Amino acid sequence: MPSIRLFSLLLTAIGSVIASPLSARAVVVTVAETSVTGLPSATPYQWSPGAVTDIPIHSSCNATERTQLRRALNEAVKLASHAREHILRSGNQSPYYIKYFGNASTAEPIGWYSRVVSADRGNMTFRCDDPDQNCATQAGWAGHWRGANATQETVICPLSYLNRLPLETMCGRGYTVATSPPNTYFAVDLLHRLFHVPQISEDTVTQRDPYKSTRDSDALQLFAIDVYAYDIAVPGTGCSGDDVAKSIASSMSAALNSAAPYPATSDVPAACHTHADGLVHCESD
Repeated sequence: MPSIRLFSLLLTAIGSVIASPLSARAVVVTVAETSVTGLPSATPYQWSPGAVTDIPIHSSCNATERTQLRRALNEAVKLASHAREHILRSGNQSPYYIKYFGNASTAEPIGWYSRVVSADRGNMTFRCDDPDQNCATQAGWAGHWRGANATQETVICPLSYLNRLPLETMCGRGYTVATSPPNTYFAVDLLHRLFHVPQISEDTVTQRDPYKSTRDSDALQLFAIDVYAYDIAVPGTGCSGDDVAKSIASSMSAALNSAAPYPATSDVPAACHTHADGLVHCESD
């Protein structure tokens, strides 16, 4: 075996040294040992230090308000996430996509929904006090974006906690996308409010711009509700409140066969907006 052979060779070598007349001389062997201790260890690169992934809630919100608001914010993110997934799966061939965005590129709405889902939240906050006194003085207000007073802040008034419904009730109580207020659901109301905040909207998402449906806040909200209702809440049925296929066919046919331009902004009622295919959608329709 190799170990026995090595041992034999060592014995032979030792015997040779002992038998040699030079064995009386001292043989000094110096071994140099280098220590590598004390060197600084490499620090892993951190590409997102200080990232904020949860939407901040202000200390003015009590425990009950915080619980409801956190749930609704999470549901708003869920709405945006599913809207994005629906577009990624079906592209601009989805009848719902055509209904709200026509034949526009899918890149922009995917981008806006992605910002709701994943953009850093560090500069924004939702609060429950009433620093601008709008909750106290404006009848029926359930919340508001603070605008010039604090562009990254949103106030949620007490009415939101009393009147808004959770997503689990989607399509119940006679709700339809076409005939019911979008802010029936707390999550949809917050999705609207998120599109006001520059941290999410980059001052680009618009309010009722009839010529830019892929960056129109109302169109983005309504698409998100409609596809969530059809895909998730009541699968394969939804609660559009209209015959989606006939509505799309009719509006697209009218747009293709008409030589008239889309309605001018001034011609669209205040509570309405025009989709990319020329369909005018009103909140009360």
